[in-house]
Amino acid sequence: MTNIDSPLLGLSQRMPPSNLSAEQALLGALLSNNKAYDRVSEFLLADHFADPVHARIYQSISRRIEAGQIADPVTLRAEFEHTGVLEEVGGTAYLAQLLSAMVGIINAADYGRTIYDAWIRRQLIDIGETVVNQAFAPEPDLDGTKQIEVAEQSLFDLATHGTADTKMMVFSKALAHAITNAERAFQQAGHVSGLSTGLRDLDRKTGGLHPSDLLILAGRPGMGKTALATKIAFGAAESMLANARVDDPEAIPKNTVVIFSLEMSAEQLANRLLSEESRVSSDKIRRGEIGERDFAKFVSVSKKLQHLPLYIDDTPAITLSSLRTRCRRLQRTRGLGLVVIDYLQLMRPSAGVRAESRVLEISMITQGLKALAKELKIPVLALSQLSRAVESREDKRPQLSDLRESGSIEQDADAVMFVYRDEYYLQQRAPKQMAFDNEEKFQNALEKWQRDMELVHNKAELLLEKQRHGPTGKIDLFFEGEFTRFADLDLVHGGD
Repeated sequence: MTNIDSPLLGLSQRMPPSNLSAEQALLGALLSNNKAYDRVSEFLLADHFADPVHARIYQSISRRIEAGQIADPVTLRAEFEHTGVLEEVGGTAYLAQLLSAMVGIINAADYGRTIYDAWIRRQLIDIGETVVNQAFAPEPDLDGTKQIEVAEQSLFDLATHGTADTKMMVFSKALAHAITNAERAFQQAGHVSGLSTGLRDLDRKTGGLHPSDLLILAGRPGMGKTALATKIAFGAAESMLANARVDDPEAIPKNTVVIFSLEMSAEQLANRLLSEESRVSSDKIRRGEIGERDFAKFVSVSKKLQHLPLYIDDTPAITLSSLRTRCRRLQRTRGLGLVVIDYLQLMRPSAGVRAESRVLEISMITQGLKALAKELKIPVLALSQLSRAVESREDKRPQLSDLRESGSIEQDADAVMFVYRDEYYLQQRAPKQMAFDNEEKFQNALEKWQRDMELVHNKAELLLEKQRHGPTGKIDLFFEGEFTRFADLDLVHGGD
């Protein structure tokens, strides 16, 4: 039995927010002085009017003014008579009535924002009703958690696409920001204006990781994508901690790094970091083949790692809307300086969104990640798999065309990097004795292979194939497979 005193029933009987007087006054001002349109055109659309007649009139006024024509009762009457909708908009008498309701051009923007605010409130009511209805009668594929994501996505869309605030910045202010960044780069060690990656040569090439940038790190399986991304996340977290403790050794960094690990668990990722920093093989750690000396290293390393502003989220197949919500929450509560996603193809679009193809899905995800980077003003580093086309070429160094769903990924990214190790492929081409008709030929082939292996041993290449704001090129790195550890090529065996 329905409770007649239910607060939901009371809400449903209320009239949606609107201000018809403000709509009439604004339309009167526009018809009286077309210059008033400049004060509202940036944020006000016909859809924002509560009265469909007012929306129709505003749409016609907008169209005529933007076409360089006069919009007044005379010209609008002629247009409405020609299209046969004069009576629908109240006839000539109503157009004249609007003139009597006019306000001064100075007040036009205030009335426009009043109309816009009422529209925002109506949209919020619609979203709220949808949330309530779905909660009472959920769709089979939308459980409670996914319903939260759908609601958050709706609010996010309203907040981003329905904003009335201008993003325009006077050039002098933008110039001041640029000079400030240049000064920061000059004063910092290594002359890095962005967030340090912990890799000197990469920082030199890119200037560090910059706010609002989407960076893609791609490679074939076995190349060390996760290890390199972890190194960058670790280096960024170290940089944040060091900068915070310049004056106070107990200070807490203002920002954090979060790794969304869709493939590995948080424990596995922590195990990698422990292995890299303690220089104890992760394989030995898994098998328990560690002694007292190794435990002593763990204790020493753990004291260093426990203060890092680093978070790990190992939710599998996380949706874009859920990732966005968690990033916002972290930025609000602890500050956020870098997001790392391992990896792109394991993500799903926002809950309730069904793309027609996988290519379109990836496009939606990369566009969403770029939007997230701009909204939160942070760099976002996303890992990506490469297509098998690499394996069929003689030179297996990746190219931009090797990115899976490469069109959308390459288009949205500010920088695209590929990690490549010649040692990985050369190791697979070790000569087999059965392929040679005598021992001498086999030994010659084996010795050549060993010489080639020595040349590429513990070496990796980071191929910066796209950088929107800087140069491209190759960066040579040191890689220890035993500890899944990357470093600058001339800083080896713990020298960094």
